[in-house]
Amino acid sequence: MKRIFLVAVIASLIGLSLLWVDSAEAICYRLRGDDLNSCEISSTLEPAGPVFAEPELREDNILTRMWVGRIADFANVYSQPSAASPVVRNVGDGFLYATIRRSMESEGERWYEINIGEYVRAAEVAIVSISDFHGVVLDRQPQRPFGWFIVDFRPSSVPGGEPDYQFEKIKRYYFFEVYDAVEADDGWLWYDIGNGMWINQQYVSLVDVNKRPDDIGPNDKWVEVDLYEQSLAAYEGDRMVFATLISSGLNRWPTYEGLFRVRYRHDYTNMSGAEGLIDYYLVEDVPNTMFFDIDNEIALHGAYWHDRFGYKHSHGCVNMPPLDAEWVYDWSADTVVNPDGYDENGGLWVWVHESDPLHYFDKFAVSNADG
Repeated sequence: MKRIFLVAVIASLIGLSLLWVDSAEAICYRLRGDDLNSCEISSTLEPAGPVFAEPELREDNILTRMWVGRIADFANVYSQPSAASPVVRNVGDGFLYATIRRSMESEGERWYEINIGEYVRAAEVAIVSISDFHGVVLDRQPQRPFGWFIVDFRPSSVPGGEPDYQFEKIKRYYFFEVYDAVEADDGWLWYDIGNGMWINQQYVSLVDVNKRPDDIGPNDKWVEVDLYEQSLAAYEGDRMVFATLISSGLNRWPTYEGLFRVRYRHDYTNMSGAEGLIDYYLVEDVPNTMFFDIDNEIALHGAYWHDRFGYKHSHGCVNMPPLDAEWVYDWSADTVVNPDGYDENGGLWVWVHESDPLHYFDKFAVSNADG
């Protein structure tokens, strides 16, 4: 197969709408809301149609139905929207998040109901803007690695070079495909993202097709959590069907490698830990929670309280963009055998590992040899 050369590729998949023009020489597409075209030139056409598309979201997705806030340290929770009512509890000091059921005026100030019979002053709640980032679904196997920028950054025109001002600064969460990889004199890997642009590996997170672990059946659903790239890919058998960014455990609270199965699922659950310590947290209504490493109480779940996807950020769980956790939760529902408790005989497979980025050299060496 002859090597495929990029004419222009970088684009954001936010608001994706792909229009294809096929000919004997080129396949071109435009992404809605973006001025960039992408064309692939090949003597052998790839199958017509896009590889990547927006995931189909619920009408009542998490962005439309959740209103959340961070509660101030040592805030009192009252039994009624009144400072004269009994104090139910004091929240203490830490990372404290709750969903807001409703808002009301009482005694000249605004109050929020966070649980049935629990009210806090609105002045002691900082409303959280839930990340609307989402990954991509794939309608066929990708031909090359792809990923997202995890910082705003301007590409270079050569590997190891300074940012080149002939290029616009590319925004965080922009999507791209990788066409080559080299190790520069600075010791970092640099990726060719098309149109003469190169980017240092530090500023992006990648996804690439991986071999199905032996214990997973050819028709099984499974997800790959890549701790090095801070990305997740969902598969049906050997075919990748979805990919996104994640945030795994910080070095102090690692996400452990291994092959697991989801044993418990919850639409919503409360999570807390490190009580009495500086990193104490209490997060209510964590959405789409899928516990897989039972010994270490580690789960896949939506994370509405931060937007640091592509970086380690958790106490061990695999934090997912809320829309993507919802997608994986719904997609994997048919893997559940016992929805009411410990799922001993079913459950989504979860493979957690740390990839070696040097494998891209093998991939592109083969591609170049074919060319």
